[in-house]
Amino acid sequence: MRLLMLGGTEFVGRAVVEAALGRGWEVTVFHRGRHEPPAGVVSLIGDRTAPEGLAALGTGSWDVVVDTWSAAPSAVRDAARLLADRVGRYAYVSSRSVYAWPAAAGLAEDGPLVEGSPDDGDVPYAEAKRGGELAATAAFGPERTLLVRAGLILGPYENVGRLPWWLTRIARGGQVLAPGPRALTCQYVDARDLAEWTLDAVAAGLSGPYNLVSPGGHATMGELLDACVRVTGSDAELRWAAPDELLAAGVAPWTELPVWLPPGEMYDAMHTADVSRAVATGLRCRPVAETVADTWAWLRSVGGTAPQRPDRPPVGLSPEREAKVLAELTASGE
Repeated sequence: MRLLMLGGTEFVGRAVVEAALGRGWEVTVFHRGRHEPPAGVVSLIGDRTAPEGLAALGTGSWDVVVDTWSAAPSAVRDAARLLADRVGRYAYVSSRSVYAWPAAAGLAEDGPLVEGSPDDGDVPYAEAKRGGELAATAAFGPERTLLVRAGLILGPYENVGRLPWWLTRIARGGQVLAPGPRALTCQYVDARDLAEWTLDAVAAGLSGPYNLVSPGGHATMGELLDACVRVTGSDAELRWAAPDELLAAGVAPWTELPVWLPPGEMYDAMHTADVSRAVATGLRCRPVAETVADTWAWLRSVGGTAPQRPDRPPVGLSPEREAKVLAELTASGE
């Protein structure tokens, strides 16, 4: 198989490239030149947001293109139109954010969607991803377009900072504010599992939308954070706090304590997706301990500081804020 990866030097795109190379596929990476692509690929340089930025893609043909773009849908539109006659299938890594808010618990792929347009410029994330879906489908047709609606993505090369923040914080040791309950399940997908499923799907000729996160019950907050303690070898003591305690202390779910959401509307939307369609077509999710261990190994290999996407704000509690919340919980006898 001949793969054209739009991006391919960071996180999800890199996972797709490495998975394809591992299968012996011929891989071409179109990127801006800001990061070194994996060895063994054909590298094409261009900026899809610039005038004539797609010039490097003016010739060539591939079996499949994979695109992770999350900004202006017009960039997906332009690339898809350019490639439609020279590429067999288009796999667009979208997001479960395309579902109209609030996304009901157990929502499947036929849930209501946000509005979007392939011609949009800078729009909010949900509308951008929906516009990207529409752009790819308009150019390639529904039978040649695969829409990978990912949820929370973790794993090596993460440049959003969620799991790296937990690993770095727990490695520092001491009492760690842990959002409960321990048994609260969380849905995510390891970027490498997303990559393998996506490549399997395009090779099998699958099309249409698929929710792509782990099945319900795959992991809990307790299992995730316990794995962080084990792999870092720190003396960290997890100080579990109930959702109402954290909310009363003004802690912001998801941003100040990454991954975690208290039970309720946001939790239902993020951590209870129906993924039966993806599971039926071969989605396999590695154990949470493996994702944590491999992310820690990668984090250490880059000096302990993960790269940060410039379009995403840093996540996690500051040491001062965490200490304040822990002191308040202790003073209240919780």
